[in-house]
Amino acid sequence: MVLFFEGNFWVFVLLTLVLGGGAAFLAGRSLAKDWRPVGQLVLFMIPLGAGVRFLHFALFQQPLFSLTHFITTTLILISFAILGYRLKRVSQMITQYPWLYERSGALSWRQKP
Repeated sequence: MVLFFEGNFWVFVLLTLVLGGGAAFLAGRSLAKDWRPVGQLVLFMIPLGAGVRFLHFALFQQPLFSLTHFITTTLILISFAILGYRLKRVSQMITQYPWLYERSGALSWRQKP
């Protein structure tokens, strides 16, 4: 558990999961809405990960230049962004092409028979 957070668990939950994860989720939805490729998520989450790490440093005196914490935070943000991206893309596909696709789960669609 040391890799995920240093210090208070609730600080990690609030800053990384709630604030950072919420921002990443909305960024993923926004990228999907503009029909951008999913690969751009990684590029957009790197500065967001740095910003979340800066908040940990500025507000709670946690280490700023910790590669392990930065990578962990960024991977968590990428997962939230991919979730938002995928949910929006499924909604787009079944809404814009209802004659061609139907929902086959929360995160997927399939071609209608």
